[in-house]
Amino acid sequence: MRVVQHPRYVDMEKCIACGLCAEKCPKKVPNEYDAGLAKRKSAYVKYAQAVPLKYAIDDHCIFLNKGKCKACEKFCPTGAVNFEDREKEITLNVGAVIIAPGCSVYDPGVYDIYAYKTSPNIVTSLEFERILAATGPSGGHVLRPSDNKEPENIAWIQCVGSRDLHPGSQPYCSGVCCTYAVKEAVIAKEHSKGALDTAIFYIDIRTHGKDFEQYYNRARETGVRFIKSKISNILPVDDTGNLAIGYVNETGQRIQETFDMVVLSVGFNVSAQAVRLSQKLGIELDTYQQAVTGSFEPVQTSKPGIFVCGTFESPKDIPQSVIESSACAAMAEQTLAESRGTMARTKE
Repeated sequence: MRVVQHPRYVDMEKCIACGLCAEKCPKKVPNEYDAGLAKRKSAYVKYAQAVPLKYAIDDHCIFLNKGKCKACEKFCPTGAVNFEDREKEITLNVGAVIIAPGCSVYDPGVYDIYAYKTSPNIVTSLEFERILAATGPSGGHVLRPSDNKEPENIAWIQCVGSRDLHPGSQPYCSGVCCTYAVKEAVIAKEHSKGALDTAIFYIDIRTHGKDFEQYYNRARETGVRFIKSKISNILPVDDTGNLAIGYVNETGQRIQETFDMVVLSVGFNVSAQAVRLSQKLGIELDTYQQAVTGSFEPVQTSKPGIFVCGTFESPKDIPQSVIESSACAAMAEQTLAESRGTMARTKE
């Protein structure tokens, strides 16, 4: 198997993760880990808990684009910055492959029926997850992006990009959106200084999983509102930044409510990178571009020796993904059992 190793322009043996390169770097770019809500430097570590904790320099680097700067190289105390680093092709001799490419999430701006692109106070669930996080752009304080004020009420809209036939959407249920919306609503109430009103607009609540239905019931008891409805539109309220949600409830009544923020519970898509990887590995995909597996071998792909876990097989939550990863490890061990130790080398 041949893999391509992209240059990181930092010697991992020399890097001590002191952070001086990022501190001195003048180039700021959107932080992907914070879903674009904050900035990071071109010299960066992806997130604080990264393993190994080593910095890298991305393609936005001023020196790589304009041939000048090198502030990171100047201030690095160990000389770890290496702009001579180049792309490498590495050949690996392996007997099994486990693929876990994850997934991408639906982009609500593709078919913008919810005004996601035009209102900064309409965010995706992934963006709101970073807002809630202590390591996020607002340090865990629930603040709406337009004016950094604490909202008094927040709405969640379910099935955005799932159970839908609009461009970019998927007809299947993504399986986790109801539960994570409940979690976000509960945590948002806990983080709020005032009495935060939270409302979840849903088609069907599908909190499948161990004790998830109980969690849903507890959320109702804590004051999270669940509104079975069909959303007709989201309109801005003058220049306040607030949003008026028009919907039809289960009795057919047309209602409009105003919220300070709206969170779109986006579903899972298969990433283009995962599809390309599967084509290179020669494994079969289904009509949704997910890896085909067997009912009694749920981690075995169509190609012997190649196993899959996580959302590339089908939408699922973290516990199920962990179970599948353990199954993949066991299957790989079984495949390699007869060859165990045959490639062991004595360290010189």
